[in-house]
Amino acid sequence: MLVERWWLILALECIMCIYSKPLQQKRRCFFQITESTKHNYRQNKKYTAAGSVSGSVQVCETTDCCVGYYRIINGTPKADILACDRIEKSCPDETCKAQTRINNQFLTCMCNTDLCNGNITWGKEQTSHPYSYFSVVFMKKAVKPLVGILLFMCFWIVAAQWRSCLKKKKKNLQSPSHDYHIRPSCSCQMTKTSEIDISQIELQQIVGRGHFATVFQGTYQGSVVAVKFLPAAYEHNFNTEKEIYELLLSKHTSIVNFLGAGRKPDDKSWFIVLQFAEYGSLHSFLSKQTTSWMFSLNLCQSLSQGLSYLHSDLLSHDLHKPPVAHRDLSSSNVLVKADGTCALCDFGCSTILRSCSEPYRRHNQNKNTKCIQLGTLHYMAPEILEGFVNLNESMFLMQGDVYALGLLLWEIWMCCYDLFEGGAAPQHLLPYELELGSNVTLESLMLYVSYMDKRPCIPEHWELLPQGAVLRELLEDCWDSDSEARLTSHSVVERITSLQSSYSL
Repeated sequence: MLVERWWLILALECIMCIYSKPLQQKRRCFFQITESTKHNYRQNKKYTAAGSVSGSVQVCETTDCCVGYYRIINGTPKADILACDRIEKSCPDETCKAQTRINNQFLTCMCNTDLCNGNITWGKEQTSHPYSYFSVVFMKKAVKPLVGILLFMCFWIVAAQWRSCLKKKKKNLQSPSHDYHIRPSCSCQMTKTSEIDISQIELQQIVGRGHFATVFQGTYQGSVVAVKFLPAAYEHNFNTEKEIYELLLSKHTSIVNFLGAGRKPDDKSWFIVLQFAEYGSLHSFLSKQTTSWMFSLNLCQSLSQGLSYLHSDLLSHDLHKPPVAHRDLSSSNVLVKADGTCALCDFGCSTILRSCSEPYRRHNQNKNTKCIQLGTLHYMAPEILEGFVNLNESMFLMQGDVYALGLLLWEIWMCCYDLFEGGAAPQHLLPYELELGSNVTLESLMLYVSYMDKRPCIPEHWELLPQGAVLRELLEDCWDSDSEARLTSHSVVERITSLQSSYSL
């Protein structure tokens, strides 16, 4: 009797739980993937997974926005992809207003009403997609199946919420106390460096400029050094970079050697003193000369070793180095030393993924968002271009670094004369510069990298080289559109080490 009464009470509570919250109707969008897009399995999978598909209609699972991608053929837009958007974004327009992208060959639109992506507004006139002229007929013919689908979905949601209520009730009855997840404490320490007086440094010529910093060559205590100056307003970036350089155990041959820091008394600007890299940035180095196969492998291995060390969570003799995501990895933020190896630098936008004060999270989200916008555009991963980065998940940030690492490996090998017939490597270009021109925009890159799922061109003749297939596989596994499918930086080190032992020219 007591058990029956308990089940009755539980059922009533579940019914109250269900009906206390009105069921939210999900957005419905037209769905179409043309034959030219279907061959791209990953691209097809992305949009199919955005919601349940029934015929030409998709019910969105994670967003309230419909999207349309159109190719302009003979002056008329033809739908290439119609679907729910894959991630939640701001889409204030009720109608699909087109924006022109990439040499006027594509149109994209986004809207927030049911089936709104079936009509595209292009310029002053509204251009009808084939769906638009029969949308009324379609709705009349499909009203019964749609009602059936909606009723089934309502039943499914009610059943799911019923099960959820039962599960929560059962859990509360079995375990009256709350189950808090206690994370382990952190024992990281910093090596404090003495402040350097700017009068002790003899500044010479400017050797580099970044987003917000200027780098001088100079001399300090008889050694040639690089001095990085940041304006007074960028104290946060200065503190971040200095903190990462000071992490105990952070000394590594593939991370530029940090000598100290200080502040100029006249303009209150901040400065960081670093070991001088004789060949300058990787971008500058590759722009001036080509390399042999073994030299390129040394560049690639030291580069990947530096990132692997940065990502590592290390504990030695009770001293801790937490993992760090670089978040602005580019050929301008990698240095080439006299011995032909790479060293990472420029950590002003980096994130310590676990620290003593706040395990698994360190810097505030405003700063993180700012640095996502400041990151070098060519090297931004698809999820970063789309704004779909979970700042509370370290894997997202580290795998964004791996995507950029793949582009850097591509840059290095594209300047390797042993990989080209006659030893004539092409002129050094940034990723996507050949495909999109020198003035790459966020919109054109997002369309090319995310929508079209394209990557920098890998020469076809590499397939004829002994190591060609391995190079292609390594690059594709680094810059995969699915961040979870990418290699880790540690795996990249292993692959390149295997290349060195297996293919020596």
